[in-house]
Amino acid sequence: MFCRNCGQPIDEHQQVCPNCGAYQQQGPQTPPVVDNGGIGWGILGCCIPIVGLVLFLVWKDTKPRTAKAAGIGALVAVILYALYYLIVFTSAITIGFLS
Repeated sequence: MFCRNCGQPIDEHQQVCPNCGAYQQQGPQTPPVVDNGGIGWGILGCCIPIVGLVLFLVWKDTKPRTAKAAGIGALVAVILYALYYLIVFTSAITIGFLS
C-alpha cells in the first residue's frame, strides 16, 4: 500500500503515514504514477516521430515530464528531417547550375 499524500510505501493496516503524517482512508488504491521523464522515451520519439507525438498528446496531463521527453524527441527528428531535405534540395540545385 502507498500513502495517498506522499506516495511512500506503508503497511496496509496503518491509519497514519509515518513519513508525512497524513491520515489514510481505507479502500483500494493504486501506486503513484511514475513520471521520471526518461531519455528512452525521447529516443523513441526521435526514432519514430509519430509515436513521440502520440505519446506527448496522450501523456501531457498525466505524465508531463515523460510527455515532454517524447515530444522533444519527435520535434528533434522533424527538425533533422527538414534540415536533411533542405541540404539535399540545395545541393541538387547547386549541382544543376554547375553542370
